[in-house]
Amino acid sequence: MTRSFHEIESLFDTGRFTAACPEMTQLAIVVGGFAKLLTPHEGDTDGLSRWIVEVRSADLPHLHAFTRGLDRDRDAVNAALTLPYSNGPTEGVNTKTKRIARQMHGRAGFTLLRHRILLG
Repeated sequence: MTRSFHEIESLFDTGRFTAACPEMTQLAIVVGGFAKLLTPHEGDTDGLSRWIVEVRSADLPHLHAFTRGLDRDRDAVNAALTLPYSNGPTEGVNTKTKRIARQMHGRAGFTLLRHRILLG
């Protein structure tokens, strides 16, 4: 279950944290802005550019490193933010295969592992 930023905010008393520390207020604002970009839409590349400029103008050095990483692989980030495709099903198959392999560790050979993966 994916929760929205506001649902998470309501679970915690973020007002108390942000009032105690101005950096937390700034961080909550920028993280909320990034969370809005995570639903794929056509214009999200411009939104990402605006978000990066906003973060770089803030005094949050750890997020500066994050934005540098986003810039290094900008084509992949733009594709993730604008295209409806996901590698979730592939990752699920990989996780299942690794789980089966761990369960069978040292018990049988490749043939039985192959059968369990194909039949499971």
